[in-house]
Amino acid sequence: MIQLRSMINLADNSGAKKLMVIGISSKVGKVASLGDVVLCVVKGAASAGVVTDHEKVKVLVVRTRKEVGRQDGTYVRFDDNAGVVIDNQGLPRGTRILGPIAREIKDAGYNKIASLAREVV
Repeated sequence: MIQLRSMINLADNSGAKKLMVIGISSKVGKVASLGDVVLCVVKGAASAGVVTDHEKVKVLVVRTRKEVGRQDGTYVRFDDNAGVVIDNQGLPRGTRILGPIAREIKDAGYNKIASLAREVV
């Protein structure tokens, strides 16, 4: 359950420390989940990173603490809320994906992000 003003961790090496959600598409609703794209602002960034501090970026949600039900009846949840910074074409701006990501990301059509991840759960 990612909503406005939620602080989420970064799951790639684009250089941001934390991200704060400032916009969710009206097609998604008030709460974003796995595979949804949200608009965030960067809170703290490394000087050598791709993104800068206070920059508005699009973020794909790859991990949520709230469990998500699957078609086969199982549930998946993670230890943190995390996202990957993407560009307008849906490609990641970083070069590595850190930590596991959900299978729903690959099902949503983000194959490049799924292939960069070490583990797809």
